[in-house]
Amino acid sequence: MTLTLHPRSGGSFRFDPGALCLEFLVSGGVGVYAHYETLHEPADLARWAAVSRLGLAEVDTTAGELTRAKTLRAALWGLAGDHIHGRTPRQADVDAVNLAASAPPLTPVMTADGRRSWATPATGGQVVATVARDAIELFTGPLADRVRECAGDNCALVFVDTSRPGSRRWCSMERCGNRHKVRAHRSRER
Repeated sequence: MTLTLHPRSGGSFRFDPGALCLEFLVSGGVGVYAHYETLHEPADLARWAAVSRLGLAEVDTTAGELTRAKTLRAALWGLAGDHIHGRTPRQADVDAVNLAASAPPLTPVMTADGRRSWATPATGGQVVATVARDAIELFTGPLADRVRECAGDNCALVFVDTSRPGSRRWCSMERCGNRHKVRAHRSRER
């Protein structure tokens, strides 16, 4: 699912993180992305679930589930950073993901037109568990070696490189990739 992001510097750009758990990171979190926080109240988690690749229209959330979601998101930022930079993941992050994944996840259903959907109403806890299970699948599965951080200056967006040759470097060619090309062109002209 392609997201449209709106950086503080203005404008917007499209970004496809390639996995549900990495899409969840864009909701805010730690470090440079703390000022992009979107999960302020329980209803915000329900809104995220509606616009995410989950596409859930009905999610009942509580303050406790929102707290668990933020705890999971912080652990995912740590896990992704450690994975990308070849470090052993912090045990606290692994434990947080495993704890979140141990709760009941969303229940998949087939719609009348043969598509996959989710049983509703759902809970915020089920959303959190589903995101955590997606993270376990990603970081232990065949695409684990394709999890990347954008190579752009001051950009820490994380994505799964699903390009055929496995050479994606940028969160988005229209943003960081273009900035790199412009800098390289100006450097050559000098």
